[in-house]
This record gives sequence, structure tokens and C-alpha cells, in this order.
Amino acid sequence: MRLARLGTQGHEIPVVVTEDGYLDLSEIVDDIDHRVLSPDGLDRIRESIGSLPVLENAASLRIGAPIARPGAIICIGMNYAAHAAESGSTPPERPIIFLKTPNTIGGPYDSVDIPRASSKTDWEVELGVVIGQRALYLDSPYDAATSPGT
Repeated sequence: MRLARLGTQGHEIPVVVTEDGYLDLSEIVDDIDHRVLSPDGLDRIRESIGSLPVLENAASLRIGAPIARPGAIICIGMNYAAHAAESGSTPPERPIIFLKTPNTIGGPYDSVDIPRASSKTDWEVELGVVIGQRALYLDSPYDAATSPGT
């Protein structure tokens, strides 16, 4: 199941992307956020797909950020050897972890404001992972796979 957010920034419409078009989710969810991406939220969408209306003119709408209001954006820097080499570094022995603020997330064709004093601007493609259940103090990898959430 592919989900997307279409429309003007701050007013995106949550949709399911199908081979036949875009189905409007706004009757069952306000937006695509952590609640919708939970197992229960995704099950609710799956159960509703047959009754969702088609979003007319969806192809003409802006593609928004994939998720609304992420709670945290945790990044891993220099996470592959070629990237470290292009910056003149060796790959780190331990992951370099840093945070980005939620307002840095954007749609694939949104403009990016470059600071006036920037002398070199770099870019890269990012992969996002959404953790489906909240958990705390698990004792083993098995517990992580079977935890109903806490």
C-alpha cells in the first residue's frame, strides 16, 4: 500500500496511491502521521480502500512531504564508504548520529532555500524509516519483534 500527501503546503490531502488513481483518505484520517502509520491505522486504511472516493485532479496537485509533523528526524552521517571518501574522510568506526528539525522535511519537488552566505551546497537522497510501535526497555530482539507496544 502506497500513501501520499497531495496539495498546497500545510493543507495536504492524505491519499492511497493505486494503479487506478488516488483515493482520498480524508474521510477516515486527518493526515498521514505516526498514528496512521501504526499497525492499527494501516489496518483501518486497508479495510476502507473499497469505499474511498477517487481524488479528482490529483495528478495536478503538489506532492507533499511523506509524513506530517514527524516527532523526530534522527540521521546517520557518513553511513557508507563512498560518501566518506568524497568528503575526504575515512568511514567512522561508530555511527555519526544527528538530528534534524521537523520543519526540514519537504516534498520531492519543493524548493529549498539556500542561505545567502553558502559557498557550497551539497545534496543527497534520504531514506526514511517509520517505527510502527512505541516501545521502551525491551530485553531482547525477540521482544522488539513481538512487543504490542508500551
